[in-house]
Amino acid sequence: MTTAPPPTRVQQQARLDAAYAVCRGIAAEHGKSYFLATRLLTPDRRAAIHALYAAARVADDIVDVGADLPGRDPEGELLAWSKAALEEVEAGWSDDPVRLALVHTYRRYDIPMEHLVDFLAAMTSDLDVSGYADLAALDRYMWGSASVIGLQVLPVLGTAPGVAREEAAPHAIALGEAFQLTNFLRDVAEDVDRGRVYLPADLMAAHGVTREQLAAKRHSPGFAELMREMIAVTRRRYDDAAPGTPMLARESRDCVRAATALYGGILTEIERADYRVLDRRVRVSRPRRLAVFARRLTAAQLARVSSTRAKPNSRSSTGA
Repeated sequence: MTTAPPPTRVQQQARLDAAYAVCRGIAAEHGKSYFLATRLLTPDRRAAIHALYAAARVADDIVDVGADLPGRDPEGELLAWSKAALEEVEAGWSDDPVRLALVHTYRRYDIPMEHLVDFLAAMTSDLDVSGYADLAALDRYMWGSASVIGLQVLPVLGTAPGVAREEAAPHAIALGEAFQLTNFLRDVAEDVDRGRVYLPADLMAAHGVTREQLAAKRHSPGFAELMREMIAVTRRRYDDAAPGTPMLARESRDCVRAATALYGGILTEIERADYRVLDRRVRVSRPRRLAVFARRLTAAQLARVSSTRAKPNSRSSTGA
C-alpha cells in the first residue's frame, strides 16, 4: 500500500533529495560508462537519468541476483515490486527511494506509463524464457528491455526546437537496442551462467555453436564468426540511431555522443580480443573512458551556456 507523502514541502523535498542520491549511487556503482556520460547533462536531466537507470537495475537484479540465492522468490519479488511501482506512479509518491525517484521522474517528464509496463513485462519474461529462436524474436524481447528505455530517456533529454518527440523516437529506440545488443555480446558468459542466451539460436546453429559450448566457455572459430556477424548487426543499430542525436536538445547531445562512443567502443574491444568473451569480461579502459569524456566536456559546457542565454529567465533544478 502506497503511503502519503510527508506533510510539508520541505520534508517532501528532503525525501526526494535522498531518493535521487540513492539512484546516483546505484548508477555510479553499476553503470560506469553511462554514469560518466551523464556528467555531461544538466543537473535536472542527470538526476532523472540516474532514477531511470536505478529502477531498471533494481528490477533486473531481482531477476538475476534473486535467482542465484537460496530461499529467494524472484517471481514473487518482481511481481510485488512491479505492482508497487505502477501504483505509485499513479499515486505520485513512494516510500521506497528508487521508486520515489522513478515516480518523480515519470511525472515530471510526462513519460507514458506503458513504457514502464512493457519494461516490467520483459523482466518478467526473463524468469521463464532462456533463449530466442532468431533475431526477430530477440527484437520482440528487446522492445521491453531496450526500446522502451530509449523512449523513457527521450523526454528527459528533450528535443531541439521544431523537432517533435515522435520524430526522434525511432532513433531513440535504435540506440536503446544498440546498447542492449552490446551488453548481450559482452556478457555472453555471464548470461549463460544464469541459464539465458541472448544470441539468436538460428545464427548459433549456422556457425556450429551450441549452448553447451557457451556453458563450457569454449571458444571456437565458429563462435568468432557468430560474434562478428552479431557485431555487424549491432553497428547497424548504432547507424540507425545516429540521425537522432542532432534532433535532441543541444545540451543533451554530448552525453549521447559520449555514451555512444563508450558503448560502441566495447564492440571494438571485443574485436581486439579476437571475440574471446567467454573466459573474460571485455571492457573499455578507464583512460579511454576519461578521454571520451574530456573530448565532449567543453562542447557540453558551451551548449549549456548557449541554452541558458537563450532562456535567460530559466533556472536549473536538480529535479531531486
